[in-house]
Amino acid sequence: MRRRLTLTAIAAIALSGCSARLIPQGPSAPAKPVASKPVAKPAPVIAPKPVEAVAPKGPNAAMAGVLAGPSYESFGVSDEGANRALAAFRISCGSLQRRTDGSGLTKGSDWASACAAASNARDAQAFFSSNFDVVQVGDGKSLATGYYEPEIAGARTQSAQYNVPVYKRPTDIIEVDLGLFSDDLKGKRIRGRVKGTNLVPYADRAEIEEGALSGRGLELAWAADPVEFFCLQVQGSGRLRLPDGSVMRIGYDGQNGRDYTGIGKLMKDRELLGPGQTSMQGIMAYLRANPEEGRAIMRENKSWIFFKELTGAGPLGALGLPVTPKGTVAADPMFVPLGAPVLLSTDRPEANGLWVAQDTGGAIKGSNRFDTFWGAGSEARTIAGGMSGRGSAFLLLPKGVLARLKAEAPVAGTPPQR
Repeated sequence: MRRRLTLTAIAAIALSGCSARLIPQGPSAPAKPVASKPVAKPAPVIAPKPVEAVAPKGPNAAMAGVLAGPSYESFGVSDEGANRALAAFRISCGSLQRRTDGSGLTKGSDWASACAAASNARDAQAFFSSNFDVVQVGDGKSLATGYYEPEIAGARTQSAQYNVPVYKRPTDIIEVDLGLFSDDLKGKRIRGRVKGTNLVPYADRAEIEEGALSGRGLELAWAADPVEFFCLQVQGSGRLRLPDGSVMRIGYDGQNGRDYTGIGKLMKDRELLGPGQTSMQGIMAYLRANPEEGRAIMRENKSWIFFKELTGAGPLGALGLPVTPKGTVAADPMFVPLGAPVLLSTDRPEANGLWVAQDTGGAIKGSNRFDTFWGAGSEARTIAGGMSGRGSAFLLLPKGVLARLKAEAPVAGTPPQR
């Protein structure tokens, strides 16, 4: 999954175990806007000019504070990248205007003008330059990893060769929006099942593998390799190559509510991987060579993903809309309005440029944490698996939003009004 194992790539792989959905390793020095076309080294940084709109750190972007960023033109976004982002933005416009923005940065009505302009925009560069302000959230220091759409062997019916169940979403799993009960819990959700008069945790990975869901008619398909299927679950969607050569595409349809744990970090901390083994292929080789220990390690990730068959465009992101190869990023919706354009400027040139936040991920949490989507195939797998770019991230917010945020937020260093 790696083109080359740089130190940052090795660290990224070790954190995840199957590729892209990684755990942040902490802040690094911000990079400057660079062109989205691959270059040997990032271009010199253009530091953002701060405005007096910094609020105390908090659980969402509005509380983390915002700064005015560099000009859109300073990023050198390619025409190809701008056109791809415009197409993705058009897809997201309906959701942007309907959804409640957990980041606290925008209202649905803020996007109306930009979405109207996008519908008939012919010049993507001019569209993004004229309809948005570049904004930095918090310190702007970013980690960008990658994910892709994997393809594994599978079948629609169970056999000796295909014996790993791919489950549909059970009807008894309940999702609760805690924000309905307390303003302090806005944006937080839990999943479980009803037992008597109580909501209790849903079955975890070990319990599901031991048969907690068997006999209920939930088997959507069957995979051949439990390790490959584990990695497909980490990605959240994928393709099953059926025995007749046809492809069955499956997409995310829920999760059991248990916490995600990156097994690669566990294996690294336990010194189970030697030099040259910290790639996805090395991790998978260890799990297969040590099946009992490997099963126990995988079960330490209690999260289980449920799937549905996709018959139209796909794969689908968190908005329920098709994601765009080289155009979609997964983000934390508490820090990025889902559907908003994002500018990345990192030490990995492949990731630099303009993206649209159309997805989420179990390990993609916090300010300026992004997961770049690369599509399907061997090249996508290689790029995604080796992606661990550090630098700076910026959001594009509709004109007028930054001015409103400045007016609403306390000035840095001044006490809040009582």
